[in-house]
Amino acid sequence: MAETQKFKVEMTCSGCSGAVNRVLKKLAGVEEVDISLEDQTVVVKGTASQEDILTAIKKTGKAVSPL
Repeated sequence: MAETQKFKVEMTCSGCSGAVNRVLKKLAGVEEVDISLEDQTVVVKGTASQEDILTAIKKTGKAVSPL
């Protein structure tokens, strides 16, 4: 069953949010990604684990924490 997880990610521009979007779209179990650059939040829907999502976002060099 798909689950919704929310994260706080330090992003300063559309390039940052684009990088986060690209790594999450490649991650197995991710069905939908909703990024708010203004709020610096990322909402992920799917079956991917929180740990896998955090690891993927950290690969972009952004500071991330679960909300």
